[in-house]
Amino acid sequence: MTPAPSVEITQLLKAWSGGDAAAFDRLAPAIYTELRRMARRYMQRERAGHSLQATALVNEAYLRLVDMKEAGWQDRAHFFAVSAQMMRRILVDAARARVTGKRGGAAACVNLEEIPEVGSGRARELVALDDTLTALAAMDPRKARVVELRFFGGLSVEEAAEVLKISPQSVMRDWKLAKAWLRRELSKTG
Repeated sequence: MTPAPSVEITQLLKAWSGGDAAAFDRLAPAIYTELRRMARRYMQRERAGHSLQATALVNEAYLRLVDMKEAGWQDRAHFFAVSAQMMRRILVDAARARVTGKRGGAAACVNLEEIPEVGSGRARELVALDDTLTALAAMDPRKARVVELRFFGGLSVEEAAEVLKISPQSVMRDWKLAKAWLRRELSKTG
């Protein structure tokens, strides 16, 4: 399936927000395909063999986003920025649950509808990253959004620039500075 043009997705999002149920029927395959791409790009940074995890991540994000039909989507970029933030929340919530031992702690999760198990080491790293990213957002919200879009959303520099309505050069500058700041802060916590 070829990706739907940005303008078409924007028009369908606006029609769906306006109550057009038929618009959602045409929109669903396009956004689901894009969400799968985003999840796959994020999960590529994980250890091998996570195809189901990417699927679980995108399914959970998709279900949450579909319930937000009255979100007043501005355009394609707005929708996918919220999607990246949703994926971040899902991954961090799963990691926090693993670290704190909720939902059975170390017990194996069999329900395929749930977000996939994240190893405890990876979970701690993800929770630490989220906490540090929250601190960065308090100081420089744009840099934090760049990290969120690139790392959690898997967006390219150009896609992040479109979402944030800034130049790709500004995204790269923010990305480099944010990574350096995060690396320094995370090294302080061990």
